[in-house]
Amino acid sequence: MSLPMLALKSVGSPALWAGFVGLILVFLALDLFVFHRKAHAVSMREALVWSVVWVVIAMLFAGFVYLEFGGTRAVEFVTGYLIEKSLSVDNLFVFVLIFTAFKIPAVYQHRVLFWGILSALVLRAAMILGGAVLLERFHWLMYVFGGFLVLTGLKMAWQKEREVRLEDKLAFRVLARLIPATNTLDGSRFIIKRDGRHYATPLLFTLLLVEVTDVIFAVDSIPAIFAVTMDPFIVFTSNIFAILGLRSLYFLLAGAADRFHYLKLGLAVVLVFIGGKMIYVLLFGAKFPAYISLGVVGIVLATAIGFSLARK
Repeated sequence: MSLPMLALKSVGSPALWAGFVGLILVFLALDLFVFHRKAHAVSMREALVWSVVWVVIAMLFAGFVYLEFGGTRAVEFVTGYLIEKSLSVDNLFVFVLIFTAFKIPAVYQHRVLFWGILSALVLRAAMILGGAVLLERFHWLMYVFGGFLVLTGLKMAWQKEREVRLEDKLAFRVLARLIPATNTLDGSRFIIKRDGRHYATPLLFTLLLVEVTDVIFAVDSIPAIFAVTMDPFIVFTSNIFAILGLRSLYFLLAGAADRFHYLKLGLAVVLVFIGGKMIYVLLFGAKFPAYISLGVVGIVLATAIGFSLARK
């Protein structure tokens, strides 16, 4: 059986790609130099306001996609946004662990997450564009992506909850061996100089582990969005808008992260559905309307969150 051709042509022109990246950099500059110019602990109210702001901005962009490229692309954007946003909640558990392990005060956590997201902008762009090139040249990788998502979902569903120890992680051990570091913070500085040598503060160590964590989670989320749309521009924009709101979501949900008992099961169902749909479409050449994917993803996640909040 011949493999289907993949429509990987992006709706985004080079000018639109450049304009979007420029817009994101403006948002980040305003965030760092205007709204969060002074380091402070983010309150629940502030986190809620910013969470709403980022969601509204993402939906406004979805409206732009609808006007410029049609309803199908807009639905694909919203679906990809929901998938990435939901999978990113898993990041919150790891971020809490990292900040706790290095005793990073709340006043500096926003700074770490800001620079982590700026790095994610570059790393995810490289991963998405690289993935698009590979998929265009090696169409059979779509079967690999689909199977990987199904297996990841099944593993997520059956894996028992267990205590995660940061010192057991490979990334932690490698960084600890490679980077000369001090055990004490020096304000908001990432690097300090002592006796003619440069040392990483716990803040830099935390930032690097946050970036490593983001890349690891992107291995799951980026193929999931490629399963929804083959358009690299839609994959990239939905991905970036989702992680832009991750900082405020962290401060909003970090204290209540353990309440979402059924979210992991819901995410497992979403991954199995998306991966299975990808393989089904490839094998049988069937068309799968974008709004069906959006509906299934939305219903599954809403149900998982609803049952989690209702559980006492």
